[in-house]
Amino acid sequence: QMQLAESGGAAVKVGESLKLSCATVGGTAESYCMAWFRQVPGKQREGVATTNFRRPRVYSTAYHDSVKGRFFVIRSNGGNIMDLQMNALKPEDSAMYYCEAGDGTHCGLETADYNTWGQGTQVTVSS
Repeated sequence: QMQLAESGGAAVKVGESLKLSCATVGGTAESYCMAWFRQVPGKQREGVATTNFRRPRVYSTAYHDSVKGRFFVIRSNGGNIMDLQMNALKPEDSAMYYCEAGDGTHCGLETADYNTWGQGTQVTVSS
């Protein structure tokens, strides 16, 4: 069964950039929706960015309003790697970031669209 492995989380300062990466393990996501979610303690998981990849290309991407123009999601390696380039980071971007994948046709920003997720990687933005 396919698994997901996130990396790249770190502690950074306001305004800095960071790139998160998610790789599939033991399977292929060449016809999967993949997305980044984030969660802070006591709050619901929030969809940040999503991609609809149907080999050989990305058909669509979508972003949460709070990250539009600052975050960019990239699929590569036949759809099996998903990077999240995060620019102009703010303290409110601090969260545990999760990579999620789903084999359905709707690639939304809701957790119900996904059935596989990784362990998460922590991002902390301080002033």
